Amino acid sequence: MTETKSGRAHLIAGGFPPGSMSGHDHDYARLRLLGLLAERDIPASVANDFADVEKWLPVSRLLITYVAGPYPEAAQCRAIRQWLEAGGRWLGLHGTSGGRAERVQGTRQRRTVKTEHHALLGSYFLTHPPICEFRVNVSGADSALTRGLGTSFVIEDEPYFIELQDPGATRVLLTADYGPRAVSPAIGTLYAADTSLQPDGRTRVLGYTRAVGNGGVTYFALGHCHNPAIRAARPADPTDTTPPTFRAPWETDAFIALLRNAIGWGVGA
Repeated sequence: MTETKSGRAHLIAGGFPPGSMSGHDHDYARLRLLGLLAERDIPASVANDFADVEKWLPVSRLLITYVAGPYPEAAQCRAIRQWLEAGGRWLGLHGTSGGRAERVQGTRQRRTVKTEHHALLGSYFLTHPPICEFRVNVSGADSALTRGLGTSFVIEDEPYFIELQDPGATRVLLTADYGPRAVSPAIGTLYAADTSLQPDGRTRVLGYTRAVGNGGVTYFALGHCHNPAIRAARPADPTDTTPPTFRAPWETDAFIALLRNAIGWGVGA
């Protein structure tokens, strides 16, 4: 696989197991992303997981993933890496930094299993506290990926904790300091330490870009959305005040600007 085709995208949006939404409104995210691609007249193929990704990469310039559970297995990672090295570009969003989860004895929570795809993507999801409003700092203001965002913006979203896999080869674009209230019981139980924290002990990375051969990967942790059916299927939590329909990031101008910029980056515009 040595060829990429300019001007075409392949979009993967879905949950695991097949047919499950896995806590996210993938239909809504898929429609919004297809709409943003249509703004640029970018033709797109769609899938719910990575099962046939090798078929679509050779005819695509840009891979976009908005997933909660699906992840590329070892052979698929090799195909994606070869495609990236040949000039392809991968825009990973939100749950793309997750993947397979394993049960942990003594708790009902699951721990993300680190696999080949985290090394290729460049980040590994640990956990997130409840949805809240926070300020995102733009540390890559001179990048085309953050054009028009200024130095910061406020968003309501899931405050992701992600561990960078190769910080030295990663250009950080977005960071946030969630403050002392953003804590998770997963730290110290599922995970021995909070490896998402940067050296200052407060800041966490929410967006970055990294080169892979002649291509590259951009990842943004932002973008949660859910609908009433998804929330109804979850165990009741009396402390959860999140509305049944939640689309706040997708209704935030800065996040949509990020996506538009990233699509332009992805097709070389």
